[in-house]
Amino acid sequence: MPTNPTEEIYREQMPPAPAETPLAPGLPARLFAPRTGMLRALRHHDYRLFWAGNFVSNTGTWMHTVALGWLVLEMTNSPFLLGLAGFAQFIPLLFFSLFGGVIADRVNRRVWLLVTHALMLLVALVLAVLVDRGGATYWEIIALAFLMGTSRALSFPSYQAMVRDLTSTEEVLNAVALHSLQFNASRFIGPAIAGILVSSVGLASCFYVNAASFLAPLVALSFITHRALPQAVTPSIGTGLADGFRYLRANRNLLLLVGIVGAVGFFGLPYLILLPVFARDILQVGALGLGYLFSANGAGALLGAMLLVSWPRDWRRGPLVLSGLVFFFGSVLLLALSKNYWLSLGALVIAGGAMVSVAATIHSLLQSLAPDNVRGRVLSWYTTAYLGLSPIGSLLVGALADQWGAPAAMALSAASALLLTGVLVAGMPWLRHLK
Repeated sequence: MPTNPTEEIYREQMPPAPAETPLAPGLPARLFAPRTGMLRALRHHDYRLFWAGNFVSNTGTWMHTVALGWLVLEMTNSPFLLGLAGFAQFIPLLFFSLFGGVIADRVNRRVWLLVTHALMLLVALVLAVLVDRGGATYWEIIALAFLMGTSRALSFPSYQAMVRDLTSTEEVLNAVALHSLQFNASRFIGPAIAGILVSSVGLASCFYVNAASFLAPLVALSFITHRALPQAVTPSIGTGLADGFRYLRANRNLLLLVGIVGAVGFFGLPYLILLPVFARDILQVGALGLGYLFSANGAGALLGAMLLVSWPRDWRRGPLVLSGLVFFFGSVLLLALSKNYWLSLGALVIAGGAMVSVAATIHSLLQSLAPDNVRGRVLSWYTTAYLGLSPIGSLLVGALADQWGAPAAMALSAASALLLTGVLVAGMPWLRHLK
């Protein structure tokens, strides 16, 4: 007997589990033990390639992010135009991620990722050349940011679904946590390198490095041997979009989880866009200090990812989500009120760890609960909510910062989200017991 109206349509069709390959000798075997090892998903050869390639690429992407924010602020001296640049970079995630989800369920995900990563390499290279020659205008930067965001939006659902394709159902939480670990390690390393390069070599160097970093996932994807077949059989993209929405609407708990990451994206993530303003005007630490602020956030995120990697399978994940929300928005509020560089660094460490605890835990729940033939579309809603609402929040906070100042705008956003979190804790008791 189906538990919801769409279960008949979306009965899970699992592909064969990818093959395991021997690891390098000398590595502690207990770390890779099938049931309890912290690195157990890395037993799969294809997953290791995918993980390593994206680690290099994400490091370059964070260098790009730091350099772009500093470039726009130096060029315009306007928090609003800085917010608009963030809007252009992330708004495609709101409009195109859902189409990317349909594509992820209809085509060979590996081939699609090869195409989209090649496009992102070209966009980064064009920006690097323009900045290097001193001819980049603000609106050219906005246009290239939009193109980069569009390519990323169309690739994200396939990228996320590949994490499951290259491991197994039992290891999906560990695989998601390990991917979060590499992403957040890149958040720690990339900005620190960017701060050093911007202050010593110049902005263009970060964009050149980012362009080169896309070669790593292109090479990794070329050597991946697992060929997961597309799962969806919908006759059109429109039908695929509608079916994915109906599935999510029929599963109210999944819909609420998507709503939670949407609140994080709308109220919380804009703090990253305004960090250049805090670094230059409030904390007065310059481009090098900005790199360390981003790195502190990445260090916290890395710690949060390590917590998830070691999280026992039989422990509840609902309290992790709720406590993460409180710590995340509380630390963003502390950052908004701080005028001390070291206190701001500490707040960013907490914010990074708490944000990962919320986002990656919900990501793992969606990976586990969504059937394989609709998983790409469910994850596209996650991306749309988490990253697609962020540019709207960034634009709003940027406009408020122009009028009231960056601290007041960020404080209002964080305080509103803390109030919303209180409503969730009080009104959703099932969430506290979610496993």
